[in-house]
Amino acid sequence: MFAAVAPSSPTAFAVLIFCFVLVLAFEFSNGFHDTANAVATVIYTHSLKPVPAVLLSGSMNFLGVLLGGVAVAFTLVELLPPDVLTPPNGNPAIAMLLALFLAALIWNVTTWWLGIPCSSSHAIIGSLLGVAIVNSVTASRGLGHGVDWSQVWSVLRALLVSPLLGFFLAGALFRVLQAVIRDDTLFEPTEGKPPPWWVRGLLILTCSGVSFAHGSNDGQKSIGLIMLTIIGIMPAAFSLNPRVAPADLPAIVGAADQAGPLIRKYGDDERAMAASDAGRISQTLRGVKAMSEVPDADRSGLRDAVYHVNAQLKTASESKAASAADKKLAKQLHDTLHGAVEYAPIWVRMLSAVCLGVGTMVGYKRIVTTIGERIGKRHLSPAQGASAELVGGVLIGTAGFSGLPVSTTHIISSGVAGTMAGSGAGIQSQVVWQIIIAWVATLPATIVLSGALFWLFSGG
Repeated sequence: MFAAVAPSSPTAFAVLIFCFVLVLAFEFSNGFHDTANAVATVIYTHSLKPVPAVLLSGSMNFLGVLLGGVAVAFTLVELLPPDVLTPPNGNPAIAMLLALFLAALIWNVTTWWLGIPCSSSHAIIGSLLGVAIVNSVTASRGLGHGVDWSQVWSVLRALLVSPLLGFFLAGALFRVLQAVIRDDTLFEPTEGKPPPWWVRGLLILTCSGVSFAHGSNDGQKSIGLIMLTIIGIMPAAFSLNPRVAPADLPAIVGAADQAGPLIRKYGDDERAMAASDAGRISQTLRGVKAMSEVPDADRSGLRDAVYHVNAQLKTASESKAASAADKKLAKQLHDTLHGAVEYAPIWVRMLSAVCLGVGTMVGYKRIVTTIGERIGKRHLSPAQGASAELVGGVLIGTAGFSGLPVSTTHIISSGVAGTMAGSGAGIQSQVVWQIIIAWVATLPATIVLSGALFWLFSGG
């Protein structure tokens, strides 16, 4: 369908604008799911009314997005093959972007409508994998070249382990609170009344922590995708990182010079092209005093070259034939070169945070009700909410700064389940099974959906 779209044509521009709207809609739906978990306990226990709770959460999300860097954003983006990480040329990038945004959005909205806490992280990762797998098959490159499986497994490990940690750690923390604190008001459902002031303060504090951690992790997920889209719309303005200091340019040139020999030695069957790209980076940036001096016509090609070189450097860093010193050098060169293209303007971060906050305000009720009433056999108590959110904030915040994406939804909901089990109240098995099934089904469902859409959009 989009295979014949010409680069920079009005059709390509219109589709990219539509992609931009879709990625904002996905971030809006992320607010339905993930941010709603952050405010669920303070709203459900009547510690804060919905409007101030969402405003607080939105503010802390914004700070998390602002201070949390862009490591998670580009960890996800690098699941895509290099040819889609450059300004879209009609095929395959436009079809890829459209397919992955639509698939993730459809799954998010469907599970929200059913009131099932579901991971936006899983949805976007499954969509990324779907388009990458179909692209590899249709291009006859094999799954080993089209998908960065080492990156996939590291991401999936984080998504698998974090809910289990949330369940057991939140349950254990709740038991500690029971042993240490003798105030029964902390352990009983609030029944429509606000808890004591100090309990309210604790819950507001944990809500703030989870919201900040959410911004530093989940809030980043759409940033890289927004960047891909706006780079396609305005490549001359956004292809290269304008924040690269003039003093850092020689290091990037030196990294490109060193990358060529490593790639020739340890790269895969695309090593020759990538080694040539390394020379192109060095030639283009040598003698340049600032990124702004790179001619507009060369910017897209330079970004393309960086991603192809870095893909081969990752191959080199994981090669069994490479020595420990060469693996370390390949990783260092990768990180240095990535600085030339890995960035997000402040307005992109602000836009992401605004979409999260507005989505939370519009759609929080379904998820808040599930978290507060449907997971356990009794309603959520302040101590249970505080335990789940405190553990969640630590796990999500740690992952955000390490660059590993985790699911706020699954950490908080599993934490609540852990406190219900720890308190002896028990859990509602039917609801928990619905959450688990959605957790298990999200990846294969979004892989199939995004892959099918990509196949359709790219002309079969």
